[in-house]
Amino acid sequence: MVTQLTDIFKIEARAIREGLKLVWAWSFCKVEVKSNIWKWLLYGYKMTLYIGREASKLWKRICAETATEINLLLDNWKYVLAGLFFQYIHGLAAHGVHYLHRPGPTLQDLGYFLLPELGQDKAYISEMVFTFVFLSFALWTLHPFIFKSKKIYTVLVWCRVLAFLVASQILRIITFYSTQLPGPNYHCREGSKLARLPKPSNVQEVLLINFPQGVVYGCGDLIFSSHMIFTLVFVLTYQKYGTRRCIKQCAWLLAIIQSLLIVASRKHYTVDIAVAWYTVNLVVFFVNKKLPELPDRSNGNSPVLLPLSTKDKDSKTKEENHKLLNGNSVDHADWP
Repeated sequence: MVTQLTDIFKIEARAIREGLKLVWAWSFCKVEVKSNIWKWLLYGYKMTLYIGREASKLWKRICAETATEINLLLDNWKYVLAGLFFQYIHGLAAHGVHYLHRPGPTLQDLGYFLLPELGQDKAYISEMVFTFVFLSFALWTLHPFIFKSKKIYTVLVWCRVLAFLVASQILRIITFYSTQLPGPNYHCREGSKLARLPKPSNVQEVLLINFPQGVVYGCGDLIFSSHMIFTLVFVLTYQKYGTRRCIKQCAWLLAIIQSLLIVASRKHYTVDIAVAWYTVNLVVFFVNKKLPELPDRSNGNSPVLLPLSTKDKDSKTKEENHKLLNGNSVDHADWP
């Protein structure tokens, strides 16, 4: 095969061009890969700085909020302790009425006609809904420790919640001790070993409420539902102090679902649920009228309204007495 000199030059030129293309492509990819690596490293460095800065802010926010809440707790610990102690009193009363319970035929109930019975194997559903409501509300009351935008003080909200619970539970104790109805729950029906409690052998057995069996398998404390007291108090509290409209709507929906599930699980009669709905709403309404309004923290420029400590109150009183002794009139605008 005869090849001219020009053909040889063309082949060499084409080879040089292709070689240059390969070298350029390889070098460009290498530079691009290195560039992408540096971009990711720079991004990771910036994210590390951002996370560290935000973590530092969060820790400072938690410490500041903890100091504020501790001061509030020191001023209101009597109310918190009294509210928590009454939860034990309420449990003791519910356990005591179990000794008076006498099983009998299940009463006629409109809710039992309208709602199908879930059965013993599905009775846990209503408890799951209640647990979700309880934990959600508890977490919401702790949000001032985490989020920058806040409207409430955790201690003050729980003082108010405990006041609602105590007032409602006092009415509940009076109600279920006034009339004992045969329990509709499965362990409260005739033939069940848990339907009746034998006479206590000692005082300790009563005071310890036979925990946890005495709490889970109680009978006789029907009117009105304790689960609905807690649920409605939580929903009404978030309705007033919460900020998310969609969460408020979901909370009311959960309260309705909880009511239907309790009746479908045959844990209460419909009257227990109905009485709880209007009683708790009225209790919250009238207790809110008596209690002072909580300070609103949604406005960041507003001063923090904390209760005066005993030392501050004493110094305030001494200052006013000093003015009176010197013949100066006291400006009533100075009083809190």
